[in-house]
Amino acid sequence: MRLSLALFIFLASLQVTLSKDVEHGLILVNGAQAKAEIGDNFICATIDWWPPELCNFGVCSWGHSSIVNLDLSHPLLAKAIQALKPLRIRLGGSLQDQVVYNVGNLKSPGHPFQKVKGGFLGFSEGSLHMQRWDELNHFFNKTGAIVMFGLNALSGRHKISNTSNVWEGAWDPTNAYDFIKYTVSKGYKIDAWEFGVGASVGVAQYGKDVINLKRILDELYKNSRFKPLLVAPDGSYDKEWYNKLLQLSGPGVINVLTHHLYNIGRANDTHLIERILDPDHLSEVETTFRNLSETIQKHGPWASAWVGESGGISRSGSRDVSNTFVNSFWYLDQLGMASTYNTKVYCRQSLIGGNYGLLNTSTLAPNPDYYSALLWYRLMGKKVLGVRSNISSPFLRTYSHCSKDSAGVTLLLINLSNQTEFILNVKNHVTVKANEVAKFREEYHLTPKDNNLRSQTMVLNGIPLKLTNKGDIPAMDPVQNNVKSPIYIDPLSIAFIVYPNFDAPACARHSKL
Repeated sequence: MRLSLALFIFLASLQVTLSKDVEHGLILVNGAQAKAEIGDNFICATIDWWPPELCNFGVCSWGHSSIVNLDLSHPLLAKAIQALKPLRIRLGGSLQDQVVYNVGNLKSPGHPFQKVKGGFLGFSEGSLHMQRWDELNHFFNKTGAIVMFGLNALSGRHKISNTSNVWEGAWDPTNAYDFIKYTVSKGYKIDAWEFGVGASVGVAQYGKDVINLKRILDELYKNSRFKPLLVAPDGSYDKEWYNKLLQLSGPGVINVLTHHLYNIGRANDTHLIERILDPDHLSEVETTFRNLSETIQKHGPWASAWVGESGGISRSGSRDVSNTFVNSFWYLDQLGMASTYNTKVYCRQSLIGGNYGLLNTSTLAPNPDYYSALLWYRLMGKKVLGVRSNISSPFLRTYSHCSKDSAGVTLLLINLSNQTEFILNVKNHVTVKANEVAKFREEYHLTPKDNNLRSQTMVLNGIPLKLTNKGDIPAMDPVQNNVKSPIYIDPLSIAFIVYPNFDAPACARHSKL
């Protein structure tokens, strides 16, 4: 019986091997001139306000991961942030428009968020005490994080009806003013103040409110050498609304234009993995990046584009999808796509919390996407290069950047096919020559443990990634191959390929976009 079973397994594996398609191709990297450029701190992650009581489709996934209850003393939290140093962290989310800052002349002390029938997004107002704000700033200073804080932009407004999420009236900045004043007085460095709303507000009024916030920041930071960024509007991109906002607010008011992306579907959708592995579906969001880029070029060339929040799957993410290997196909593809449209920062929802956290909500151990973010952070430089291939299959996604902190070029290759292996040669777009300076290239091949796309363990070059016995982030070493040999990209795998000293004038230290 055992022999028969072993023979069956062998024959089954042999059948898979024999049925695997192979496609040969040439990748041409245009190293002559950069086509776009990302920011110095492109990788960003969020910490939200959601309390443990938030549940989506019967799944309660937030635990103690919020701005007010996250355990800042947990050693894994500091290590995870410091490995990405300096990591940009966005503090905010939908409930930021319900937050009262416990500072200044308040009528009554604030209370924690509570579930309330008929409340905004189902919750009451919540408070941020200054003792907690002090703790957060000390922690971020210690870990080297760059902080963006989302302000309550609904203060003073009122709903037009109980059944609508449309709000009207002017923003009341009183509480925000006292909070920012306290922050400045304590010497806390907030890199960016975000004025975003999780509700519908008319663009004419919103434009006036943004100008008001700009005046407040100019006043409170007038004696400071450091000037924070003003970030807005941090909602789903609407071309007409965004265009009008830049026109109404005027030059130099909004430094950063942000938008949210959840393009895979809701957490209860049964076709999430199909969409993640569908190249046509992944490409649909490219229209948003392109249109936002046009909005800035035409109406606000002083501003830059950021993705302020993106989790792929909405409603807290999907258990057994968002926190597994398969999600990295979406995540890395969107990082690559966003880069080609000059997106300066990409904030992942979330660092911790929900099912889409880079870290496990309970243990704080890294999920697969954390390692994807870490490799991007270590390998992909600011300058984005043009890349094309003669591969006919749409399942191979290719992106190329100048390498980070070193000469050369780094490729990101994503194979969405469950059957085709790609065998690739890489050459310079202009001279059509292979890299002849360095003898070896570095390869980082990512696959799921046991070939299970829903595995929570990522495998790098055949070695499962897990924390060391001391709780440290594991070494993530490449394998080396001769630069003249082809690259082999297995079905349903991802690879970063680093070519040292690749002939790319755009990657010279002093070259410009």
